[in-house]
Amino acid sequence: MNTLFIGAGSMACALMRGALKSGALKKEETYALNRSNDMRMKELDEWFGVLRPGGGQSFDLVVLAMKPKDFDEAADVIRNHLSSKTVILSVLAGIPVSYIREKLGFQGGIARAMPNTSAALGKSATAVTLDRFDDRVMEEAVVHLLDSVGLTVEVEEHQLDLITALSGSGPAYIYYMAEMMQATAVELGLPSELARDLTIRTITGAGAMLEESGLDAEELRKNVTSPGGTTEAGIEALKAHGVEHAMFECISSARNRSEELGRQLIKTEKD
Repeated sequence: MNTLFIGAGSMACALMRGALKSGALKKEETYALNRSNDMRMKELDEWFGVLRPGGGQSFDLVVLAMKPKDFDEAADVIRNHLSSKTVILSVLAGIPVSYIREKLGFQGGIARAMPNTSAALGKSATAVTLDRFDDRVMEEAVVHLLDSVGLTVEVEEHQLDLITALSGSGPAYIYYMAEMMQATAVELGLPSELARDLTIRTITGAGAMLEESGLDAEELRKNVTSPGGTTEAGIEALKAHGVEHAMFECISSARNRSEELGRQLIKTEKD
């Protein structure tokens, strides 16, 4: 499946790395374009061996992975690589399928997906909506590509802004929590390397328990929170400092921003 990635940022690289490692993509059939950073293209060649497309070369699959604000500017470039047999996979936050169709004048299959950068390790949580896929083979190829980098679930498009906020941006919330845990441990007296190692193992272990124990997060939390114990003291401090409200605001703010990105593009187009 000849595949072109337009945009070569963190998400594109994570998808390439995971899909090439799994075999869902072959490096001799994988191409990339990046708007302005030639160094990035050299890195992609060194890391993955991906190719640069020729002018007007069409592809089976075109992955839209530029910054959402750059989509309109890239439209002419995208059109140059489409054919009647091409399908599009968009990982652009906030941009609806209908806008992509209108801007590109494209009537073929479009998958709008929200993976996360854990795709690089085959650990992404990816939501996808599929629109006008008349070619069953290409539909299965797109789903296989996403499956190759982690868990994939099919959803309604209106759910994607919230999913973007939850699992698309979610790794950054966990990294931020790890950053704070490590920094606090160092401030209270642990060596930095030891604090880092213990923080990483704590988070990966908790993730494995969530995935493998069959218990939900609330039950797992209660199982390790003894009345009057150290864990309870820590949880109560988190509650007292508004962590529950902060998480609500975190996810709702990210969702609102995803929705806003789409509205801004559509408004600009109408103006």
